[in-house]
Amino acid sequence: MIALIFYFGVGIGLFVLLYVLARRDGMPAQGSAHQFVEAAGALHTLQHGLLPGDLVGRIFDRPDLEYVTTKTSPEIRRLFLTERKRIALSWVRRLRLEIVNLMHFHRSYSRFHSQLGLLTELRLALDFAGLLLVCRILEMLFYFRGTYAAPRMVRGAASAAARLCTASEKSLAFLNAPNVQAFIDKSRRGNATV
Repeated sequence: MIALIFYFGVGIGLFVLLYVLARRDGMPAQGSAHQFVEAAGALHTLQHGLLPGDLVGRIFDRPDLEYVTTKTSPEIRRLFLTERKRIALSWVRRLRLEIVNLMHFHRSYSRFHSQLGLLTELRLALDFAGLLLVCRILEMLFYFRGTYAAPRMVRGAASAAARLCTASEKSLAFLNAPNVQAFIDKSRRGNATV
């Protein structure tokens, strides 16, 4: 009798699991445009606002620190370190926020619009998880040890985020309108190239 109850419970559990998985099948229409806009905005912010090499170089530039340490008073040095720490913390928090936005897009909508294989999706998931972990570690290091605690980890996080941007760019490529002018230039009067 106990075995029958056990099997009955397992059967109900499997039925509920299948029902939940079947209901998640389609992409929700409501809010999907908002998700695409957020993902495109996150991608743009990462590529043009947070990850350019000159910006990352300026925030974590050691010659600035060396100059301030050797040429200025301790009061200015403290102010410089405090402000640089605030900027570095702001940079890593914003990086993490934009990565989370891209991760939500990939988890929810990307598979419906781009042909990603299982291996690619798994690799992306690991990259997202690894980058989010690195961002948290950097945040703690900046908070407790200062901006210049882990320069190699900063470069690694920036290059990993750039790789994720490249993958996200491919997933969002369908949003770019085709170059209409190219069609117009190639078309003869009365015939369409399309």
